[in-house]
Amino acid sequence: MTVVLKLVFEHADFLLLDKPSGLSFHSEFEPGVVALAEIQFGLKLYAVHRLDKGTSGLLLLAKSSEAAALLSQLFQNQQIQKFYLALTDQKPKKKQGWVKGDMVQARRSAWKLTSTLTNPAVSYFVSAFYEVEGRRAFLVKPFTGKTHQVRVALKSVSAAILGDELYQGTAADRLYLHAYALYFSWGGTDIKLVLPPSDGEEFLAEPLQQHLNQNWAEPALLEWPSYQKPTSLKVE
Repeated sequence: MTVVLKLVFEHADFLLLDKPSGLSFHSEFEPGVVALAEIQFGLKLYAVHRLDKGTSGLLLLAKSSEAAALLSQLFQNQQIQKFYLALTDQKPKKKQGWVKGDMVQARRSAWKLTSTLTNPAVSYFVSAFYEVEGRRAFLVKPFTGKTHQVRVALKSVSAAILGDELYQGTAADRLYLHAYALYFSWGGTDIKLVLPPSDGEEFLAEPLQQHLNQNWAEPALLEWPSYQKPTSLKVE
């Protein structure tokens, strides 16, 4: 079956797509999302960030190498605000706060968080119940872009993401992690995109949809702490 990618926003310099859960980023045994987008839109496209195979949501692809370099720099300089939505059926150690630490490879293809802060993965999260028994929703703002960063951050606070069996999450019909919002400035224009998830029984549950509409419809307007990348090994 041919995958038709949903175009969320188009600019002369880039596309923003709704990546489906279960679609690989890079081509493996079949075309990945970048290759499929190139075929569908008839363009040469350049990746500037990536989403795991199980993660759905907003994916930014540049239309030129020049735009890709500039967008990559914005990501590196924390000038693109990213927000992820995740669900768990586990009780977290804390309901909101920082998760900071270096990430090292563990068994299989997993990663783990350490207590050192040499080149840390840094995220801040808030969470809430949404009237489905045993479920908690997380809104996560990563300040860095490490592999599996959000998945490892929530696992580290005892709240493995629903469907994330690699990190001891409860089995589900999909990985319940979604790239929910992106905010950045480009050529003097403010780009503000919020994309609710469109698949997954748990994501589509009415109580969660109500919570998103009433409380997290504009993630950037919530009170988020700032983070300055340290110039030495010491962080606050």
